[in-house]
Amino acid sequence: MLKQNLSQKMLQKLSPQQIQLMKLLQIPTSTLDQRIKEELEANPALDEGEVDNQEVFDLTDEEYEKNDQEDFELDDYLKDYIDDDPVTYKTKSSEDFSTDNEQKAIPIAVESSFHDHLKDQVGMMQYDEQKLFDIAMQVIGSIDSDGYLRRENIAIKDDLLFSQNIEAEENEIEQVIQLVQQFEPKGLGARNLQECLLIQMEAKANVEVEKVKRRCQQLAVKILKNHFEEFSKKHYTKLQKNLFISETELRDAIGEILKLNPKPASNFAGAGQRTQQYIVPDFHIQNRDGELELTLNNRNAPDLRVNDHYQDMLKSYKVTTEVRKSTKKEKEAVMFIKQKIDSAKWFIDAIKQRQATLYNTMYSIMQFQYNFFMTGDEKRLKPMILKDISEITGLDISTISRVANSKFVQTEFGTKKLKDFFSESLQAQDGTLVSTLEVKNILGDIIVAENKRKPYSDEKLKMLLGKRGYNIARRTVAKYREQLNIPVARLRKEL
Repeated sequence: MLKQNLSQKMLQKLSPQQIQLMKLLQIPTSTLDQRIKEELEANPALDEGEVDNQEVFDLTDEEYEKNDQEDFELDDYLKDYIDDDPVTYKTKSSEDFSTDNEQKAIPIAVESSFHDHLKDQVGMMQYDEQKLFDIAMQVIGSIDSDGYLRRENIAIKDDLLFSQNIEAEENEIEQVIQLVQQFEPKGLGARNLQECLLIQMEAKANVEVEKVKRRCQQLAVKILKNHFEEFSKKHYTKLQKNLFISETELRDAIGEILKLNPKPASNFAGAGQRTQQYIVPDFHIQNRDGELELTLNNRNAPDLRVNDHYQDMLKSYKVTTEVRKSTKKEKEAVMFIKQKIDSAKWFIDAIKQRQATLYNTMYSIMQFQYNFFMTGDEKRLKPMILKDISEITGLDISTISRVANSKFVQTEFGTKKLKDFFSESLQAQDGTLVSTLEVKNILGDIIVAENKRKPYSDEKLKMLLGKRGYNIARRTVAKYREQLNIPVARLRKEL
């Protein structure tokens, strides 16, 4: 049986403005320009540039009363809009978040494209028929940004048939791949790391060199061709036994392999349409005669305003309604203007709020980690979690997280990630609380200083940290080591 009943529920919903602010907080300064450009293109009521001292039209209450009841909501909006004073709707704030008025452009590296480099080499080769040239172009187009050919021959065959209507046999494609693998830089077009290193090593072994050097290179070729698994896992003792060679010979051969480039295309910034990334700091902290000074990157505070043309259209509507009753089309047009102006005002307000939130959050972090920003000594970093800054600023933890994510601060001691200042606390043997960042730095120092012929196991690292006053479990040592991108002891071993 169907029943109807009434019930009350409390729901928390985010307004479009709140959603917009959260998204703006997440993006770093380096991409803020693009986000503003998108908004400018989508909303004609939003404009760039500083606000002039222009005269803003006004409407009195008596003038509004001349309009009929149907126009009340729209005219009420017009009055509220004038009361808000559209001149104030700009992003320049009286608060001095940024003292740098100079627009700093991001430098752009201009380098040769990796695939253009390959196309030049294809063009210099002699081909018996056009078909082989077309296959070669398809092959180099399938090479990725690291210089590897990740597609199988059968897939390339299908690509040629569907895209260019060329029927090619797999052996023809393999023939062309072997040809492309002779291009510079050596090692490109390989299907995996083993083939990549082998191509480079065989090319070196074929060059006229002294007899001892050639023997070493030929041994390196043998290791890559027949014992790659033992080499990659650093089973050096097993390699010596299988190849019947001395430790010195093995060390020299591995030394030759380590000179090879595992990513042949790495010298080309244009490979795979990738360009070099530059860090754009969101904040600047300077020591001014013993006092820390925080400023926002001036690109966080762009000049935005409500478009003058849209204000003029509202003026025209005001004049029209004084003479005659507005038509349906005129009302629709003004409602459209209302929507766009609202959207522009929301965006400008969100940018202002973004500035204030970024500044307040970074200022709290600066005060919390004051000793570090004064000295640059990472041992002065205090344990700090998102909740600590949330309590200081009065902002939600999720807001602090959005600010800290993908943001950078430029200091006298280098440019740092904001999230690197956050760490859990750990109790030392003397009872004091230390940052896990301090423990990780000490762990890294121990591993750097270890004997690479006999690297420390995680258990040994745990004991060494214990001697320095940090009692942590072996699994915690392994976790910190992995976070530092340091491999296990076996893979750190050297001859």
